[in-house]
Amino acid sequence: MTADESGAGTMKSGLRIAAASSGLALLLLAGCSGGTGGDKGGAEVELRVDKPVALADEPVRIQVTGLDAGQEVTVTAQAADYRDQQWNGQATFTADRTGAVDLTRDRPRSGTYQKADGMGLFWSMKPESGVADQSWFIAKPPEHQPGYEVHLAVNADGKQIAAHRLTRTWMREGVTHRPLTMAEDGVRGSLYLPPTGAARRPPVLSFGGSEGGLGDKFSPALLASRGHPVLALCYFGCDERPKTLSGIKLEYFATAARLLNREHGSGSQRPHVIGASRGSEAAQLLAHYYPDLVQDVVAYAPSHKTNTGFPRNDAAWTKDGKAVKHAPIPLQRVRGTVLAIAGGADGLWPAAPSAEEIGKQKGASGGRHRALIYPQAGHGVSTPPYTALARSFKHPLNGVTYHMGGTPAADAHARSDSWPQVLSLLQD
Repeated sequence: MTADESGAGTMKSGLRIAAASSGLALLLLAGCSGGTGGDKGGAEVELRVDKPVALADEPVRIQVTGLDAGQEVTVTAQAADYRDQQWNGQATFTADRTGAVDLTRDRPRSGTYQKADGMGLFWSMKPESGVADQSWFIAKPPEHQPGYEVHLAVNADGKQIAAHRLTRTWMREGVTHRPLTMAEDGVRGSLYLPPTGAARRPPVLSFGGSEGGLGDKFSPALLASRGHPVLALCYFGCDERPKTLSGIKLEYFATAARLLNREHGSGSQRPHVIGASRGSEAAQLLAHYYPDLVQDVVAYAPSHKTNTGFPRNDAAWTKDGKAVKHAPIPLQRVRGTVLAIAGGADGLWPAAPSAEEIGKQKGASGGRHRALIYPQAGHGVSTPPYTALARSFKHPLNGVTYHMGGTPAADAHARSDSWPQVLSLLQD
């Protein structure tokens, strides 16, 4: 999520967990309630999950077996957000001739999502109260509770016939978190470090958009769980920093990149940068002005040019004490790849045309930058996959309600398809 101009705000997350991910073998839940089908000879209904404990960005495979051929069942998923409000996803299926339902394979007859999607129950969850289109599934900060639980159930004829509990992990055991302050570190943010002894991967500098604050904490926690030291940077809208997106010094981002490189770089592993929405401008400008500091850039819901400040129409960015002009951002000095990710139905600004312009440019090596464009997706493409997003939001700086654009299903596809490509770029 996002931290982006959508105003997703600081995301917060889930319930205390432990243990490493189980193997890929399908596991039967001990103690699940049983059901029998007439042509199955009294076989017990089983709810099977291949990864009962997994990182929150990993898909799982959910299957139900032991049903009657043609039997109708409803599979539900339930999780609690940071306020302990319950969120629910559900889908009704008809068992195949072997008495099985496979959520990866089967299209629901009805439910909170419409097409075959093994993770549909997760991203399509709705809150028990409030307006669903204006609600985000926000769990507790990962440094406080490093995961959350999802309760799965199978119901038939008004009765629960099987159940399972999953753990979705943001921070693996051993990942550490440290707040950064201007007084001690020269920047304001949160540092997430991989477990001791984990495979060392390049550091990542991450920041959000016009909502300000520390932005998305879940992506940094997940990346640290995969071996990346990550600095989630606040550049305005928090203690010790400007209150609005106005006159932000690019030197500040360079200081953060140097800190990462000095303390957590290794050899040629220069920091990678992730910027969302308005933050995509800062990410590209940083790679342009400081090519020696930065490797690859991920620009979510981007602009290919600089824009004015927000909410005032002054200069958003400065360099050497001078305003950075409102103009396209050149990327030919970038030593790595700029990966632009956008929705073609973005409701906030023309992110897809900007992504196309970014993809047309070449970097210092002569290779083209990249663009991933999802035609039906909106502005909500920048959070990790498999959680529910709002369709509109009230911006914290000016109180205006903005619509994200796109559809929940298209956004879910964009996030699940692009995230592995982001991981691949960062790990290269």
